[in-house]
Amino acid sequence: MAFTRRRLLRNGWGIGAGLLTFAAGWTSWELLRPLAANGAGGKISLGDPSNYADGTATFVNEGRLWVVNAGGELFALSQKCPHLGCRVPFCESSGRFECPCHGSVFDIGGEWIAGPSPRGMDRHPLSLESGVLFVDTGASEDGPDHGSKNYLSPAKGPACIESA
Repeated sequence: MAFTRRRLLRNGWGIGAGLLTFAAGWTSWELLRPLAANGAGGKISLGDPSNYADGTATFVNEGRLWVVNAGGELFALSQKCPHLGCRVPFCESSGRFECPCHGSVFDIGGEWIAGPSPRGMDRHPLSLESGVLFVDTGASEDGPDHGSKNYLSPAKGPACIESA
């Protein structure tokens, strides 16, 4: 069998089509397979519970959550607003959580005060093991319903967002 230009082109097109099919299959597999939960959903050590003074909110970057002490009770609050998932910062001047996206406001315990949020801030369970506080970021419970006012107190000062 002679090696002709026609045969070379036919083989080249066949190899190219095979590589293209492989690349399309690989890309589809990467897009459709579930993502691994990198770093999410585990237990995180928060240290000594006495590190969290009454009336404070401490952001824990590793868990993307707030640890708050509201009237002697500790909570691990999700940083995501229950309304549309915006990151909710703590406003030091008012002593409240204020969502910059749509104006929802929450007290130190994560309870709803104002705005479009359907409930208070979601919470992660805390546990105390041998004097060390842990949070389970793999579990979450819905925040308190409207009307819960267990930790409501007057604002300390001016709000951080204009609509609050």
